[in-house]
Amino acid sequence: MPSEMSVGEERPSTAASEPEAAPEYVLELRDIRAGYTEIEILHGVSLAIPPRSVVGVLGPNGAGKTTMLRVAAGLHQPTHGDLLVAGRRVNGASPDELARRGLCTIPEGRGIFPNLTVRENLWMATYRGMKRGEIEDATYERFPRLADRRHQRAGTLSGGEQQMLSIARAITTNPALLLLDELSMGLAPLIVEQLYEAVHQIAKDGVSVLVVEQFAKTVLGVADLAAIIVGGVVRLSGTPAEVEAGLQAAYFGEEAAGVR
Repeated sequence: MPSEMSVGEERPSTAASEPEAAPEYVLELRDIRAGYTEIEILHGVSLAIPPRSVVGVLGPNGAGKTTMLRVAAGLHQPTHGDLLVAGRRVNGASPDELARRGLCTIPEGRGIFPNLTVRENLWMATYRGMKRGEIEDATYERFPRLADRRHQRAGTLSGGEQQMLSIARAITTNPALLLLDELSMGLAPLIVEQLYEAVHQIAKDGVSVLVVEQFAKTVLGVADLAAIIVGGVVRLSGTPAEVEAGLQAAYFGEEAAGVR
């Protein structure tokens, strides 16, 4: 089990003959409780994201999925529990610090500069040391549609194209983990399929992905692991097949009983 450490705490030195083992998980949430004012939204949520994997979190509206994602991104501090990145406890870390540790968040509604062209949006990542041509080549290979839109202002792209651009910009930062909120929201099924194909390939290339989704079918086809949150509690977790088999009881049954 990885050791827990606070932000800024130094790890004890080890002998040169004993190299540090790779962490078992890119990100862990352990018994997280969180809420707003006096209302608790998450009631002891635990979740772990292994390297090179896609983990889907499902649940109805109001289940606590976005709050969980905000805790993972450092945008909302839990009242109880621990957040670990690569085996190190990072409770209280700011979003900027978590970003430096390899977490990249793409919020619901996308993260682009609407008044800049597609190319100019991509060029914003050159501060990482990559050349403009390298960034564009990698982006257009992954998302050919953006090559045809390279001179177009990002704000005039379709919703799916904007989502492609936001993912492409995120990948240029070379993250360890992408946090995606409602990737399919408002998009046509064909575009959603293309986006999830890209997500699958991103994980194969070495970047783990934690994606929150309301619609199970869109994520279970590419996920390595999945969990269902209802009423701020993880009702079921496991492989996509296991989650799909228990979907009706864990998800629709609770929702029909009045959980929102």
